[in-house]
Amino acid sequence: MLSAVLDELVEKRDLDRAVLKGIIEAGIVAAYEKKYPGVALKIECDAATGEISVFIQKTVVSSVKDDEAEISLKKARNLSKKAKLGDELWVPFDGFVGRIEILRARQVIANMIRKVEADAVFNEFKEKEGDVVHGTIHKCGRSGMVVKVEDTLAFLPQQFSIPGDKCVVGFAVRALLKEVLSEPRNDNQLILDRASDLFLRRLFELEIPEIFERLVEIRNVVRTAGYKSKVVVVSNDKNIDAVGTCIGIGGGRIKPILKELGGEKIDVIAWTDSQEKFVRDALKPAQVNRVEIANGVATIWVDDDQRSLAIGKMGQNISLASRLTGLDIRLAEQAPTSVVSPLSEESLEAPFVEEVIEEVEQPEQPSSDVEPE
Repeated sequence: MLSAVLDELVEKRDLDRAVLKGIIEAGIVAAYEKKYPGVALKIECDAATGEISVFIQKTVVSSVKDDEAEISLKKARNLSKKAKLGDELWVPFDGFVGRIEILRARQVIANMIRKVEADAVFNEFKEKEGDVVHGTIHKCGRSGMVVKVEDTLAFLPQQFSIPGDKCVVGFAVRALLKEVLSEPRNDNQLILDRASDLFLRRLFELEIPEIFERLVEIRNVVRTAGYKSKVVVVSNDKNIDAVGTCIGIGGGRIKPILKELGGEKIDVIAWTDSQEKFVRDALKPAQVNRVEIANGVATIWVDDDQRSLAIGKMGQNISLASRLTGLDIRLAEQAPTSVVSPLSEESLEAPFVEEVIEEVEQPEQPSSDVEPE
């Protein structure tokens, strides 16, 4: 019976047979200890025959006063000819356990198996924390989706998903391995993420060889998942155009990243030491006329038709630019274009006044489309 149980667990759980044997023995010990507290017990399981033997530790004495803790020298010699007074001897135990103790054993065994499995997952994936992993969607839920990664189930919370991500069972998905927990939390041990800045940074490293090889360096990434991201790059080789390298011919290099992000817009910006130029570039696609920087505040002037581009949908473009530059970027107040300046005394020349009076005194002519009475 024990052998069959071990075989089933080894096949289903993919655990070491010797480890499982030790777990089952510990569970049985826990059952007996619940029934017989305060005594030293041990279990020996024969995986081949399925026999389980229980032993209790007793002290060899000349006169027994406590049957549970002591054994006479005569009986001890029947078990071991070398036994002598004062020895600690493991003696076969003929006590039994009931249903409550068996439930206790099952609980201990289940907990220990989960702990061994959790340790195995932790040891396998801890070094991959912060990297992009590939998986397939296993299950969809209101709080997120379960993704199968290398035969291990991982969880992608809704809050770490890209708005617009579709959950279709069996579909392939890439995500950042955000955290590997030492023990499962709500049945989840691997936590995934697709909405962070780091996920986008890792995608650039995977898709653009020059970034992976450090010929082009990513200086900063800011992102509002599902809307827009801004990535600052700088070339470590004077012969390499950092922005062009990242975009590729006809956008060939950036397109796979855009597809992975569901069409999220990405502004790739070249690093510059000039704060003024950096602010201008950070506000793209808006065209900035003028920039003034003082005390951590960047005031910008743009044409009226560029204001909405500078601000962006729900203020996201100017907010991302502020995060990228570390400055508080503000739009300058625009002077109303419809206000007429008051007439100066010099402008009130006689010819001008006469023309106005003459125009006012002329009678109103009937409209061309109205017939006279």
